[in-house]
Amino acid sequence: MQILRGLYSPDQQPVALTIGNFDGVHLGHQALLSEVGAQAKQRGLHSAVMIFEPHPREFFSPQQAPPRLTSLREKLELFIEAGVDRLHVCRFDSHFAQIGAEEFVKALHEKLYAGYVLIGDDFRFGSGRSGDFALMEKLASRHGFVVQSLATVSSDGVRISSTAVRSALLAGQLGEAKSYLGRHYSISGRVVHGDGMGKKLGFPTANIQLKHNRPPLSGIFVVQVHAEGLGILQGVASLGVRPTLKHDAKPVLEVHLFEFAQQIYGRHLRVEFLQKLRDEEKYPDLETLTRQIALDVEHAKQWFEQHD
Repeated sequence: MQILRGLYSPDQQPVALTIGNFDGVHLGHQALLSEVGAQAKQRGLHSAVMIFEPHPREFFSPQQAPPRLTSLREKLELFIEAGVDRLHVCRFDSHFAQIGAEEFVKALHEKLYAGYVLIGDDFRFGSGRSGDFALMEKLASRHGFVVQSLATVSSDGVRISSTAVRSALLAGQLGEAKSYLGRHYSISGRVVHGDGMGKKLGFPTANIQLKHNRPPLSGIFVVQVHAEGLGILQGVASLGVRPTLKHDAKPVLEVHLFEFAQQIYGRHLRVEFLQKLRDEEKYPDLETLTRQIALDVEHAKQWFEQHD
């Protein structure tokens, strides 16, 4: 997959393009990617995706913006799996926010050479979110390219959206989140050095670097970990602020891998969340915390035995 920064194309080859934030790359997003890929093949075009970085809501109101479901790297990996030919990562800043609807559509034609554009039925574009499907269709006809919209994708009467995924994760409903994503929810990151407390308590952990300080879920979880060259590993994870050990701390993702003693600092891991065991709790002392961790490990192993 070719990755380009901004409204720029290195050649004049027309593309079939879809546009959005794609946070989570859920089943609704996957439907867009599948259809734009099919249209690209049918029309003899390259398939392309335009995303915004940061998310516009993070730019306009960073304190009120929702937690991210996927980092930029995680999106890239999912786009590659979907067979996308080209990705345009557009920096969303004050200049980009001021681009008018007509100017935006003109750029799709003159800078990205769009021959076909597919958007969700609720997509808005241009300064002040002034553009909608009807306006894009009208403007596109002037520039000679086709615009189509894709209807909402639903599951059991629920509109699949990034908001629906976040709500399920926040409630600990990992099965529901999986039904919206088409896969287990996961967080990827590099293993970094922590404070060594897990090892001191008898349960060494891999500390996964979080790209954002507000993950969409928290608690203690049954997990499986994908690590290149190591296969799929089973474990239990803590995602949160560790209230027994810290005060007013940033969230940390720590994974205790069962029967595993290799050195994996610097490796990139993908942690899949399979089942929530409990919420975080603050314990009176380290001895009580250690006993609870032992119970969490036992419960996680029992879960794997029951779901083998």
